[in-house]
Amino acid sequence: MVMSKPVACSRMYNLSPRIRGLWDALFALASSQSGIKLEIIAHAAPAPLSELWARPDLGAVFMCGYPFSRMPEAARPTVLAAPVSSEAWSLDQPLYASHILVASTGPVNAVADLAAARWGWTVRDSQSGYHAARSYLAGRFAGTMKQITTVGPLLNPSGIVAALKDSRIDAGAIDAYAFQLLSMHEPDAIDGLRILATTDPLPAPLLVAAQTLPVEITTALQQSLVALHETPEGAAVLERLGLRRFSAVTPSAYDILPQRADDTDRRLGIPW
Repeated sequence: MVMSKPVACSRMYNLSPRIRGLWDALFALASSQSGIKLEIIAHAAPAPLSELWARPDLGAVFMCGYPFSRMPEAARPTVLAAPVSSEAWSLDQPLYASHILVASTGPVNAVADLAAARWGWTVRDSQSGYHAARSYLAGRFAGTMKQITTVGPLLNPSGIVAALKDSRIDAGAIDAYAFQLLSMHEPDAIDGLRILATTDPLPAPLLVAAQTLPVEITTALQQSLVALHETPEGAAVLERLGLRRFSAVTPSAYDILPQRADDTDRRLGIPW
């Protein structure tokens, strides 16, 4: 028996009060259409995301695919859906990528400069802010890099952006969808930065619910999310967030993430 309302949280993409308000509107609509009352929370930084994901009352909460994939299958939360961005890198699928960002007037002018750059990273269990950068470097400089200078943890995309603007780092990777949201709603935040490269698309962060929620609740929430784009109101909410729709995904789609991370450890050849 559920004693309190399940929580909804877009913390991974709460990049500003304005953007959080757009997510709150989406959750409110999903709650209304599903008939499931949700408590919308912020779980604001610097509160650890791991604490959010461990809550027993998750109703619709964004979770990075990498820590999800590292969990034993029996311990994983219930998968609801993943977003499909309107940007080309999504391939019109529930995929995302990372943008390699540099300062427009900084020391990095070309991909070749990245081997000697000071790299910023968010947290070590982040696909977009840590593993994507390492994989990118391993794919281009495998066996040739002797050392690397890194700065972190910088916690989230905003930390990467701030460090680039303050010249504390020369390069950093951030979630391409987070960059899309900033471009749409907070362009001043990324003024003076440019995208040097974009990584290969991989399974996007997903909305999850607690295993302990009754199946009728998770089913109703999932059905509401994947059908949002079918109504004018839902399509408008999604468009303001740069999304085409939410799509159902399978947990096994995320198994590629730890495989790539382990392969990167072997190919990179230096500690990071």
